[in-house]
Amino acid sequence: MLTAKQVADFVTILRGILGLSLVWLGISEGEAGLQKAVLIMIAAWTGDAVDGKIARRSKIYYHTWLGDHDLEVDMTVSCGLLVYLITANYINIWIASIYVIFWALVIWRWRDFNVLGMLSQAPIYGYFIWVAVTRLPNVGIWVLVFLLLVIIVTWPQFPKQVVPGFFKGIREFWINR
Repeated sequence: MLTAKQVADFVTILRGILGLSLVWLGISEGEAGLQKAVLIMIAAWTGDAVDGKIARRSKIYYHTWLGDHDLEVDMTVSCGLLVYLITANYINIWIASIYVIFWALVIWRWRDFNVLGMLSQAPIYGYFIWVAVTRLPNVGIWVLVFLLLVIIVTWPQFPKQVVPGFFKGIREFWINR
């Protein structure tokens, strides 16, 4: 019988696979795969929104390797998305390379993978949303509707815990650096 943690880990694995599938999508379809990329990202973001909630439903409290490395899976998705954006010619490889090198140096220098890892993903996702909305408005709107629905569904938690928790992490990073 599956436990809630095992189901959550399975969802996390699927998110990692979705991130890697973005690389293949960019190589195989390029710009023509933008609609599929939007669907993949909505699926990945949905998985990210629910895997933690599923894991916390477990009657037995324990850690799993995947649960402890959720941010690394998030980074796999964002890196897969960045590779998609490069291979689909939505971003220049040199600009993307400078971006990756910059964040690698920042994370290496300050050794705070949690806060800086989360922060490094935001521009990639933001740029992807902009590409989706400007290049395929009828598809890009799906991303905006999805994000709005996530905020609505998680409303009590989003403005009171998620956003303040993120900014608290950034503030603590700057104070402690």
